[in-house]
Amino acid sequence: MQENKMGVMPVNRLIISMSLPIMISMLVQALYNIIDSIFVAMINEAALTAVSMAFPIQNLMIAVGVGTAIGVNALLARSLGEKDFEKVNRIAENAVFLAIVSYLVFLIVGLFFAEAFFRSQTDIEEIVRYGKEYLTVCCCFSFGTFTQLMFERMLQATGRTIYSMVTQGIGAIVNIILDPILIFGLLGLPAMGVTGAAAATVIGQIIAAIVGIILNQTKNKEIRIRLKGFRPDAALIGQIYAIGVPSIIMQAIGSVMTYGMNRILISFTSTATAVFGVYFKLQSFIFMPVFGMNSGIIPIIAYNYGARNRERIIDTLKHGAVYAVCIMLAGTLLFQFLPIQLLGMFNASDELLSLGIPALRIISISFIPAGFCIACSSSFQALGKATYSMFTSIARQLVVLLPVAFALSRFGRVDYVWWAFPVAEVVSLFMTLFFLRKIYSAIICKIGQ
Repeated sequence: MQENKMGVMPVNRLIISMSLPIMISMLVQALYNIIDSIFVAMINEAALTAVSMAFPIQNLMIAVGVGTAIGVNALLARSLGEKDFEKVNRIAENAVFLAIVSYLVFLIVGLFFAEAFFRSQTDIEEIVRYGKEYLTVCCCFSFGTFTQLMFERMLQATGRTIYSMVTQGIGAIVNIILDPILIFGLLGLPAMGVTGAAAATVIGQIIAAIVGIILNQTKNKEIRIRLKGFRPDAALIGQIYAIGVPSIIMQAIGSVMTYGMNRILISFTSTATAVFGVYFKLQSFIFMPVFGMNSGIIPIIAYNYGARNRERIIDTLKHGAVYAVCIMLAGTLLFQFLPIQLLGMFNASDELLSLGIPALRIISISFIPAGFCIACSSSFQALGKATYSMFTSIARQLVVLLPVAFALSRFGRVDYVWWAFPVAEVVSLFMTLFFLRKIYSAIICKIGQ
């Protein structure tokens, strides 16, 4: 087989060709998340709050799917770099098995624990009712999410990120089209409210999953999935999760953080919780391109690690960090100068505006160091040191962010709580620099010797 482009294409052009399709698809995905909340906000603020409070479980679902897929992605790319094509196919087959197992776990969550989850956060019956409706649908039909994520990462691992963009783009467009139709009952359909928003989401994910399967079977020539006679390979699954579990924990920590922040903020007012939910939707439009670039960089570094090419690894890291910081700078300026316009998209009340404007301006101070840390985490994951990213994330969100937010909330002003984000990001930056230096001396500088 010909040498994969990850080993020969100029690094700057390679990063753009690998990352740009993922970044575009993630931007589209962020856009549909924002549009989803805009339509939900048209129902009422309680519905918006309920969808915001559902985020920890949705994020946990994505954490399991993405973390497992990252393990698959890095291991596939490394095996391709080593030219071990039999192992590549076995990894892909076990990846499909893991997607099915992940879905079954969240099916149980949706059937039995949705209401209890909301009652642990609030006793406002309207929010509990909306939240249960929304979360039950999202969990019980989440097989689309896990299948989509897994087959997208297989495409990314072999450098075919343009098809990954097609997969995510189709799912997002379907969601955007169906949102108003199902929520408000257009085209003769019954108005489903919050349930309609959830239904639009899962239908988009299922269609994206089908497209992902078709593209892998027809376009991804380096991976052949044959499930006839399949048996789970414990050793390979262990290798996948050795890389993936730290990523799962890292993102799952976000669920714990969000849950804790919701508990802190709702002690002020449910509107403060809605502001936090709106912030997360808006910041995804800034962070998603950086995460997309990260997804494009991981297989590049992993491939060249397998091929023992130190120079290309270093060049990839440098370019990735510069691009990430530039994206985050643009996001910071947007949040600083246009907070009223951003919040206005969500049918914001006067109270939501008064709480939301300082929130966006204060939290966005942390964007630039966050971008640098995300870019560096790609090397940690690709070089088999994903635990470094995990430790940094735990420190930032659990050891620093939540305790500082709780301490600041004791002063009785919700504006103070938002300062926990910049404080936590500074700690994260120092830890990232420490681990980057460590991984350079232990692994990168020894490649090729």
